[in-house]
Amino acid sequence: MRSPRLAALELRRFGRGRLPRAALVALLLLPLLYGALYLWSFWDPYGRLDKIPVALVNEDTGAKAKGQEVDAGRQIVRGLRDSDTFDWQETDARHAREGVENGTYYLSLTLPADLSSRIASNAGDKTGTGTLDVRTHDANNYIVGQISRTVFSEVRSAASTRATRSFLDRIFVSFSDLHDQTSKAAGGADKLKNGSDEAGSGAGKLVSGLADAQDGGDGLVRGLGTLDAGAADLASGAGKVADGTGELAGKVNKAAGQLGPFLRENQKSLGEAAGLVADGAGTVRAHLDDLVQAAPEAAREARTASATLDKVYAEQCGARRSASPAPGATPSGAPSPSGATGPSPACPALAEAKKAAAQVATVSGDLDTLIGERGGVDGLDHDLATLTTQARALQKQAPHLADDLDTAVARINALDKGAQRVADGADRLRTGIGTARTGATTLDEGLGALHSGAGDLSAGLRRLSDGSGTLANGLHEGAGKIPDYGDDARAAHAGAMADPVRLASHDLHKAPNYGTGFAPYFIPLALWVGAMVAYMLIAPLNRRALATGTTAARATLASWLPVVALGFAQAGALMAVLHWGIGLDLERPVATIAFLFLVTACFAALVQWLNAQFGAAGRILVLALLMLQLTSAGGTYPVETSPAFFHALHPFLPMSYVVEALRRLVTGGGLGPVWEGCAVLGGFTLAALALTAWRARRAQVWTVERLHPELSL
Repeated sequence: MRSPRLAALELRRFGRGRLPRAALVALLLLPLLYGALYLWSFWDPYGRLDKIPVALVNEDTGAKAKGQEVDAGRQIVRGLRDSDTFDWQETDARHAREGVENGTYYLSLTLPADLSSRIASNAGDKTGTGTLDVRTHDANNYIVGQISRTVFSEVRSAASTRATRSFLDRIFVSFSDLHDQTSKAAGGADKLKNGSDEAGSGAGKLVSGLADAQDGGDGLVRGLGTLDAGAADLASGAGKVADGTGELAGKVNKAAGQLGPFLRENQKSLGEAAGLVADGAGTVRAHLDDLVQAAPEAAREARTASATLDKVYAEQCGARRSASPAPGATPSGAPSPSGATGPSPACPALAEAKKAAAQVATVSGDLDTLIGERGGVDGLDHDLATLTTQARALQKQAPHLADDLDTAVARINALDKGAQRVADGADRLRTGIGTARTGATTLDEGLGALHSGAGDLSAGLRRLSDGSGTLANGLHEGAGKIPDYGDDARAAHAGAMADPVRLASHDLHKAPNYGTGFAPYFIPLALWVGAMVAYMLIAPLNRRALATGTTAARATLASWLPVVALGFAQAGALMAVLHWGIGLDLERPVATIAFLFLVTACFAALVQWLNAQFGAAGRILVLALLMLQLTSAGGTYPVETSPAFFHALHPFLPMSYVVEALRRLVTGGGLGPVWEGCAVLGGFTLAALALTAWRARRAQVWTVERLHPELSL
């Protein structure tokens, strides 16, 4: 009988009765318990972390930095609540601690009271590091603790980045301010250079001017020496003038004291007398010609008359007659009543006449002489005209001569006071000029020192100009090197420096969720379990074939093909549930199904051989081989992270190649591992079938051990 027919007969017996049919259904669905249920439970655990209750304690009290409020705790809490990580439940520190202890919360996150102040301290002279306190309890769930460490590392990184970004933003603002201030300083240095150039030029002129000033100072000293000598003479002369005006004022005041009352009492008479003089002078001028003509004759006649009177007086009143009058004579010289003789009674009159005649003769002589000396009539007329003018002026001034005298006295007194002041001022001038001379000497010496200092100043200003030019060039160059960030550039640079290294993750063939990533691990597990359970219901070697003398190869295939057929059904049912029930998307669905058929055939051959070769103990070996494959296949963690034993075992077990190939078929990628897996699985399948056939040939010979096995399951 052919192997396919024997296989069909083997499967047909499951249709006899309810229990065999139930066993067949259970055999078909058993891989779902391992594959679908496991994957369903692990499908997307990270996508449901928001269901995990976690205590959140915010004790941060906030702080101030550079006049701005810093509330890092509130920002972190807001960021955590906006994220999809964990079910954050705000509470206090005591309830959080108790909740983690009794399992109400899987873990707790505490933001300390000094979080903001420590972060804000970085903006000042001090530095500080904020601390996020995480409390876990591995007895609640170890995996949650591991996940929390990853999550909180991201939270810490985000908080650090935010704080660093704020700090760097202030630094970049300072850079901009520094650039602006350096630019201003460079501009100021330019102005300083220009100013120092101008100052240097001015200093040169100052040196030249101070040289001239020093020459002038020397001249000033000499001039003040001369002036000092002149001031001494002036003071001496002014003193003499003051003495003279004092003496004059004294005499004038004395004369005014005597003449003033007279003038006030006789000013009318003086006026009238002056008028008479003026009138007489006028009359004289009118008869001047007659006077001139008669003057010589009158002078002779006056002399003659004077001489005659002198003779008569001498005759009448001579010496002999000049004795004392006789007793009885009267005081007037008249004869006494008694008749006694004596001097003539006319003597007194003659004496007066004689005197008058002498005066007339003198006046006439003087007049004649005067007329002769004055050059005749013209000179005398001029003098009379002058006399007339002056007399008229005197007549006019006579009414207020006293007032004019007072005015003159006042002016003389004022002159005296002024002369005294001039004398005092001359003394002070002399003293001041002496002081000025001393000061001029000091000034001259100072101008010399100033001239020397101005030379040093000029040289220093030249050095200042050179230095300010160098400074300006350096500041311009420095300002060009200092970055000047705008708002956008500052934000970009602050963000880049706050998070300078980013993970540029490029998944060539990204698994959309946790379940998709683990599917290549759980699918072969389910198919191995399916083959293992199938050979619990189906004999590894068909007894009918062995009894009828069928060849070993046919006997092997007769027991292998039914399990392969069941395996195909199991694989189809499993993939249908995973795809349409759970949502597993296959990158290469047809190739995946075809490869799973090969996996089913390989696993069935291996399980068949172990059961055929070792009998009841083979079932234990099948389970042990499953454990070895699960631990060395690298389905969860990379095999390199496993102990050396599993790492060494990895390339010698078929599930290792199945996992690698399914990863490429499910999520995509190169097909090299798939072809390698097909070759390895094909080799395992042929080897297992060959060994089973060899065992089938031996099984056609009955022995005591077969009739009475030591172990039966």
